[in-house]
Amino acid sequence: MARDLGVNHETLRTWVRDAEQAAQPGAGEATAMEKENRQLRARVKELELEREILRRDAKYFAAETSW
Repeated sequence: MARDLGVNHETLRTWVRDAEQAAQPGAGEATAMEKENRQLRARVKELELEREILRRDAKYFAAETSW
């Protein structure tokens, strides 16, 4: 079948697995929730990085102003 479609057999296997998971009841909710969790985790990482940068800058400027 994969050869007939002109795709790699692993690609076809992934498509079938994804389709089977999507057909399960409640799968849409879980997928939406997982997507939101990924987005929120990425945002948390971004905010933590920004906070760390601000902490370093604050230390730098505090050291620079205390002559």
